[in-house]
Amino acid sequence: MKKKHVNARLICQVSAAAALVLAGNAMAADAFSSDSKWMTGDWGGERTKLIEQGIDIKADYVGEVGGNLHGGYNDDKTARYADQFGLGVALDLQKLWGWDNTQAKIQLTNRNGYNISNDRVGDPRAGTLSSSQEVYGRGHMVRLTQLWIQHQFFDNKLDVKAGYFGEGEDFNTFPCDFQNLAFCGSQVGNWATNIWYNWPVSQAAIRVKYNINDELYAQIGAYNQNPSQLEHGNGFKLSGSGTKGTVLPVELVWSPKVNSLPGEYRVGYYKSTADASDVREDVNGFDAATTGDAYKTHSSKHGYWFVAQQQLTSHNGDASRGLNIAANATFHDKDTNFIDNYQSVMFVYKGPFDARPKDDVGIGAARIHVNDDVKKNAELLNASNGVSDYDNPVFSPIRETEYNYEINYGFHVTNWLTVRPNLQYITHPGGVDAVDNALVAGLKIQSVF
Repeated sequence: MKKKHVNARLICQVSAAAALVLAGNAMAADAFSSDSKWMTGDWGGERTKLIEQGIDIKADYVGEVGGNLHGGYNDDKTARYADQFGLGVALDLQKLWGWDNTQAKIQLTNRNGYNISNDRVGDPRAGTLSSSQEVYGRGHMVRLTQLWIQHQFFDNKLDVKAGYFGEGEDFNTFPCDFQNLAFCGSQVGNWATNIWYNWPVSQAAIRVKYNINDELYAQIGAYNQNPSQLEHGNGFKLSGSGTKGTVLPVELVWSPKVNSLPGEYRVGYYKSTADASDVREDVNGFDAATTGDAYKTHSSKHGYWFVAQQQLTSHNGDASRGLNIAANATFHDKDTNFIDNYQSVMFVYKGPFDARPKDDVGIGAARIHVNDDVKKNAELLNASNGVSDYDNPVFSPIRETEYNYEINYGFHVTNWLTVRPNLQYITHPGGVDAVDNALVAGLKIQSVF
């Protein structure tokens, strides 16, 4: 217990120091400059000095508005707002203390607000499979999201990272510029039910990466699977109490240049060693919804994924502008997982106009398929309860496939502020055909302090 208190106290001290520096230097001459990387500027040059010494203070904000314009489960028009504050510090321990090839990071996050998807877009009995405000979730609380140290061995061939962090930081990684969750971040964590915890949740973990050459590396990890870390009030939990098993991901990552333009291709597999309940069968192999017996338990669950990102064109020879394509696909254990497969494709054009060379425009489409056994289970449950009317509160909605679409435009207002209005269309929210298709207007704000 003493170690836990020391770690928590250290985090608080570093965070408080970072906040004081932010507040004390907010009036620096270059604060709010459109050319600055940070809203609060370079603090009269002090921020650059800190970075040169190995201390890079991180402070950011993401806010998202979602309003239901048409359709959905409840078509009464309203809007919801959700946001996230982040505060942390990245440390170059070689500069600070002479520890060669060693880095560390501490990151805190705080989420707040409400989600339009929960009761307006989706039937509250079924919810939606994705979310129109990806930043929503994991409780209105402060969480320790990162607390790790990283070291490179053998001329940077071997890279080892250990501490507290999430799988999506290193495995199945993906940018988060869209507002709909189906196009944002590590997708395995969105569909691998109750085992893979994405940002802002952290777990005790180790990740080992081996650089095969300049374009290819392989990595493997081990992450403590502890559902109690999701609970409210456990944002700083560092103990292993409540552990159910270990998530073991492996991945091969290839980063080639195609026509001198960058790309990244990932293929990976995960296995959870924790017990997992069957989605349909009972302990005797019959339909649990009919027999009323406990669901069968499996000793593990697994899945795999593919990610592809490739810049296709440059803009008049400027490689910082041009058309990019990205695609994701995940596949999951049909015996135990609610979602058995997901696919998406996105196109982003960076710098579409000469007058706005740092803006971008994006469009994406995603398909999320519910396990057929989940659908059958609901049908059997309704038959067992003698209900067939969708409007009956006891009725269990039949879920099949949800489709999400988004088009957005990112206004690069300054180097520290991007404002991204968007329109989203959700077909069969929650995979429920009885729910009207929904049109959602969104606005995503991304700022670095």
